[in-house]
Amino acid sequence: MQSITRRQAMATMAGAALLRAAGTEWISLFDGSTMKGWKASENASSWSVKDSCLTAAGPRSHLFYTGPVQDAKFRNFELETELRTRPGTNSGVYFGTTYQESGWPNQGFEVQVNNTHHGEGSYEEHKKTGSLYGVRNQYKSLVRDDEWFRMNILVRGKNVQVRVNDTLVVDFNEPTPPIIAPDGRGRFVQTGTFALQGHDAGSHAMFRSVRVRPLPDSASAPGAVPSANDEIARELQLLGAANYFVVDYHTHLKAGLTLDQLLARSRETGIFCGIGVNCGKSFPVKDGASARQFVDGLKGAPAFTAMQAEGREWTEMFDRETVALFDYVFTDSMTWTDDRGRRMRLWMPQEVGEIPDAQAFMDMLVNRAVGILEREPVDIYANPTFLPEAIVKEYEALWTDDRIRKVVMAAKKGGVAIELNNRYRLPGARFVKMAKAEGLKFSFGTNNTGPQDLGRCEYGLEMVKAAQLKWQDFFTPKPVGERAIDRKPLRG
Repeated sequence: MQSITRRQAMATMAGAALLRAAGTEWISLFDGSTMKGWKASENASSWSVKDSCLTAAGPRSHLFYTGPVQDAKFRNFELETELRTRPGTNSGVYFGTTYQESGWPNQGFEVQVNNTHHGEGSYEEHKKTGSLYGVRNQYKSLVRDDEWFRMNILVRGKNVQVRVNDTLVVDFNEPTPPIIAPDGRGRFVQTGTFALQGHDAGSHAMFRSVRVRPLPDSASAPGAVPSANDEIARELQLLGAANYFVVDYHTHLKAGLTLDQLLARSRETGIFCGIGVNCGKSFPVKDGASARQFVDGLKGAPAFTAMQAEGREWTEMFDRETVALFDYVFTDSMTWTDDRGRRMRLWMPQEVGEIPDAQAFMDMLVNRAVGILEREPVDIYANPTFLPEAIVKEYEALWTDDRIRKVVMAAKKGGVAIELNNRYRLPGARFVKMAKAEGLKFSFGTNNTGPQDLGRCEYGLEMVKAAQLKWQDFFTPKPVGERAIDRKPLRG
């Protein structure tokens, strides 16, 4: 796996060469000592210059650039800020906007600045630094509070790229026509000025550099084509704008699919990725060393790292410290040992063999699933309710309400989220509705076999509508101390 550092360096050099060819120069928008050229909206006292930084500390206020550079009208440009946040800070950088006296800017896009802020009241905020807010959301912070970092916004035509410390996290091509919310609101790539956000009294952000490189009106991103504007793309973007967690928590780098390709696909579709590796008996990752190698290979990548715990032996093969390196753990009930001591993988007909008594088999499967969900330290139940080929045609009849309830209550007891699996279109709507009624969380999951079947969470979108799932119903990785591996014993 090519290191993320080398990939970043190559992308940065290519971008720098392109901009040099454009013949533009950097222009500072902040003189380091005054707010000349900037105008604050409501609660103007929330902004000041401290330690040579534009500093936000106080009630909501937005600081708009109103200075002479290009008459504060920017169409194609690269904007670079160097900034630092305090723990709990919520801030942002707007572009394509105009000055307004109060409220949140109602024009242009916001690029989120948030490493550890979690929201206010009942609202949970999980969009992290670098998100093109509500359009292309990042759910894993690549930088830390109390450390200086750079954020670059590059706009050429209808293409918007965002980099955090040189890592490309957004590459958005505005579709034609743009996607508009049902209430008529929409964000458009357009000419406008910049604004820095002071979100609330508890948010402290410091900007020590704000500079722009204007680009010609004719500038365009090489190879950029409008993003998809079909019904699936529209639904995904509207879910992201409505605070749903648009994350495929179950992707794999298999059959030639590279990390670069997967991340490019993520940027294209707006679906953030959790990248899983199969860990267990008969899999390449079967000890702590190989698991750590996988995690190390994803360091710096804008994606979650996931352990797919295979079989029931996994709890004996890995120690707690190794499991805790992953953002979350998922497993399924597709590998277990039957009452006669025969280990089987349910997707392999030759291992399952004949099933002379489907009812007895189902009781055994449900019993194994309940044990897994109650005892094993896993965060997500993947491929839920999977049945072997020999009986899959009887799915609706075999998955009775009583059996569904036993599995749902076990997941509830174990604090395990339910995957809405795109590959197998599982679980069925009855299961999803019962799980929702019991307060379980859900996650989108592809379970791809390679680059050709990543999909766009189509089945999950169907279940969102069928079960009327809200953003509050969706799983997001918990912080250290609250994950399954932190709450439940690994063995026992």
